[in-house]
Amino acid sequence: MSDTRFPASIATPAETIDDVAHQLIAIIEWSKQNNSRMGYFAALYRKVIFQTKKGIEQGFFDDGPRMARLVVIFANRYLHACYQYQAGQTPTQSWARAFDETKHWWPIVLQHLLMGMNAHINLDLGIAVAETVPPEELPDLKDDFDKINQILASLVGGVQNELAEIWSLLGLLNRYLGSVETTIINFSMEKARDAAWLFAKTLSPLSTEQRRQEIAGKDTGIALFSNVISHPGFTGSLVNKIIRLGEKGTIRQRIEILE
Repeated sequence: MSDTRFPASIATPAETIDDVAHQLIAIIEWSKQNNSRMGYFAALYRKVIFQTKKGIEQGFFDDGPRMARLVVIFANRYLHACYQYQAGQTPTQSWARAFDETKHWWPIVLQHLLMGMNAHINLDLGIAVAETVPPEELPDLKDDFDKINQILASLVGGVQNELAEIWSLLGLLNRYLGSVETTIINFSMEKARDAAWLFAKTLSPLSTEQRRQEIAGKDTGIALFSNVISHPGFTGSLVNKIIRLGEKGTIRQRIEILE
């Protein structure tokens, strides 16, 4: 498995946003020490958590405590999946596919980020929303849910610059293939989050057993969709190989750039 033992603290669910941040830091540091590409998504996620916490503290959301509860429930699904995978247990198929991909040399940094987004937004987010409030309160959460998109949009420019630092020809490639910014926004903030809300509405009125069955079916579909990210056709795969051959730095250095 890994040279250094995975942080034992990850086995304990986070109770606050600060707990989430500390556990993400532990995963990032472990990833640096073990040259694990799991650190790419963790580094990005830490920035999202920081900005969301800042928004809560500044009164950006209609109901700060409710949003904090959602953030913790949501993050715990990722943290638990990390722990399960490293402990030899079985996480959701979606996360297993994302984590398996981190063992391979060819996927580019952006693919690793998108694999994480696929599992966390398309599967975990809807589940977390349904667990945060009862069905009758779900409509009241929608405005704050949508405000998360604004926070993510504020991070896109920085992420694009970081990816360009890892692969210096990114700016030139964007002129011909469209910007990374557009890719991230379309994938994570618009289509995926709309689908996550619909999934939450589906789950909300269901019994525990009905939810389990619904989640299992959704997980299978999302795991299959990950193939689109990891194997994007001949042209996409060729472009990714060109990017991969040009990516600079070690795994540790790339994680530090994304931090």
